Parts: sequence; structure tokens; C-alpha cells
Amino acid sequence: MDTSDELRIDAPHRELLDQILDKWSLSVLNELCERPCRFNELRRAIPQVTQKSLTSTLRRLERNGVIAREVVSTRPVAVRYRITPLGKTLRHPIDVLLAWATQNMPAVERAREGFEGQEEENDGVSSGVL
Repeated sequence: MDTSDELRIDAPHRELLDQILDKWSLSVLNELCERPCRFNELRRAIPQVTQKSLTSTLRRLERNGVIAREVVSTRPVAVRYRITPLGKTLRHPIDVLLAWATQNMPAVERAREGFEGQEEENDGVSSGVL
């Protein structure tokens, strides 16, 4: 059997995907695809994110070359974030994943309900409750 077509997710790939597809990165990338933003603009656009989480997310995305940080010479000095050309290439694969999720969500919900029903049945059997 030829294994060249085998799906392999090595540690560097897993780390990168974890950082790009994490809870806050997608929201940040969505905002920055529209326009460059300052930190507080991002906080207002994503009100659920904490300052610490947003800072961490921005640093990870910058480290990976997906966004760029620009110091704006104003009084007081401000920082603006923008998506990079590399970051823009993420748009299509993320859109494909979101379309898949939208199309398949009913099937996923049915699978979850079936799994939870099985779990409840198994819990009842293992505890002696019938």
C-alpha cells in the first residue's frame, strides 16, 4: 500500500494549526481582513476576549507571520495590527472549513445526540440502574 497520500500531521503542523485555528485567532483574523486595527479596536470588536488573551493571540499570529504590528507615531504612541499577504492566504481554507461546518452541522448535532444517549445508557448499566 502506498502511504504517500497518507494524512500526517507532524508536530510543527499541529502547533501552527492550533495557533491559527484557536478560539480567538479566527475572530482576530476576521477583523483584520476587513481593515487594520488598533488593540482597543480589536477589544471592542471582540468583547468576549480578555486583554491577556488578545495580547497572547496577537503575539502568536505575529510570530507566525500572519499579522504585522506597526507602531504609529502619535501622541501617545499607538500600535496598529494588519494582516500580512501570508495571512490573507488563510482566507480560502478557513472559508472552506466554515462552509463544511455549516453544511454538516445538522449531522454533527445528530451524532452528538446519539453519542450522549449512548453515554446515558452506558452510565445506567455500569451503575446498576436499569
